[in-house]
Amino acid sequence: MNRRARRTGESHLLPRRSCAPSLRALTALACLFAGAVSAQDAQAGGLPDLGPRPVFPEHDMARVQLGQLLFYDPILSGNQEVSCATCHHPDLGTADGVSLGLGDGGIGLGTRRKINAENLPEQRIPRNAPGLWNLGAEEFTRFFHDGRLELDESQPNGIRTPLGAEMSLGFASPLAAQAMFPVLSGDEMAGHYAENEVSQSVRQGLLAQPGGAWDKIAARVAAIPAYAERFAQIAPDAPVTFAAIANVIADFIAFEWRADDAPFDRAMSGKASLPPDAQRGMDLFYGEADCATCHAGWLQTDHDFHAIAMPQIGPGKAARFENHSRDEGRFRVTGDLADAFAFRTPSLRNVTLTAPYGHDGAFATLEGVIRHHLDPVGSLQSYDISQAILPSLPGANDLPIQSSAAEVEAIARANSLAPTALSDSDVAALIAFLESLEDPAERLGVPASVPSGLPVTGR
Repeated sequence: MNRRARRTGESHLLPRRSCAPSLRALTALACLFAGAVSAQDAQAGGLPDLGPRPVFPEHDMARVQLGQLLFYDPILSGNQEVSCATCHHPDLGTADGVSLGLGDGGIGLGTRRKINAENLPEQRIPRNAPGLWNLGAEEFTRFFHDGRLELDESQPNGIRTPLGAEMSLGFASPLAAQAMFPVLSGDEMAGHYAENEVSQSVRQGLLAQPGGAWDKIAARVAAIPAYAERFAQIAPDAPVTFAAIANVIADFIAFEWRADDAPFDRAMSGKASLPPDAQRGMDLFYGEADCATCHAGWLQTDHDFHAIAMPQIGPGKAARFENHSRDEGRFRVTGDLADAFAFRTPSLRNVTLTAPYGHDGAFATLEGVIRHHLDPVGSLQSYDISQAILPSLPGANDLPIQSSAAEVEAIARANSLAPTALSDSDVAALIAFLESLEDPAERLGVPASVPSGLPVTGR
């Protein structure tokens, strides 16, 4: 899929004046984005005040290069067929180009990914694969669509995860801990039932325990001389551990996909001007359309959670002992009913490259998701699944929630986004502005080979 085609895709985008940010969101905004956007200045053609620029760490290139190899190497997956890049490939904007992907049991990349008849997936991956842009910026402290992994100084290791303290041991950052969750997911990378030693440990709940999934994956990597040598170079006398692998992958992600040199950035620094249609879109974004209420700051996110009546497709996020297809978002993390069906505000950097959009990829075009924001409840109630991009999976029931009037009404009741009227030309201008946020940030790229000798994802 070429970049222009991706730009017609959608996003979980543009919450406006009725997002009603929580007190904690307003407090965070006051700290992170001091100097609120002036709608009057924006509408007059001035530049919005976005507060301090994002802070990015420096990186040790030996660690980054090691992380690059591991990111593209299927050695980390249970059946040694899926890598991190399977669902986060640069050719697909660091996502996977589909609404809900196929992890273990799939063959191919992006929209060409198909089921492996000899190892059928149990279900679709329940949520859309998010892009990886700018995750190394210090302001990114919450991860996943529901923020279930986040920086939390009250925790013994400073990171709160669904797996408790053991999942934070040895991880240098929330990004590192987040990077390894897919490795432990049967649907994504680990594999199903007892088909391999990693999936067997995961099914038994043996993760960080001695001899568990962590140790099995680390032992695979350490047994490859080229990896063992590289780890010895960056940390002499230290063993190759699951956390050490995660830490270098996080270093690679943070280095590789820093994207802060877009036309928007050059315009904001006075080095260039936006095209007239993009400038009009920026005026709308920071003015009448009020998108920056939630898409705040330099990276266009308030890092908070909002319920915007996003249609629900796919298997949902029930626990294994539950029998439903709901995805209740942030509520499953906090237990607070006020968080029902709320999902994290995505950064809009390179949003033109990461279609489809929404926590479940319900919309395949930017225009479609913007129009959803104009009338969230109406869009939810009239949703047509043809707006999604779903790989074929025989037997999949993709509409159990949308087919239930009661479930749709529950999502509608949680909506916090009021309808807004924008013209067709306004929508086109907003898309032109979003294109000005594009910075492909190509750096190391895809390696020609990986030390395991397994096929490199996307090669």
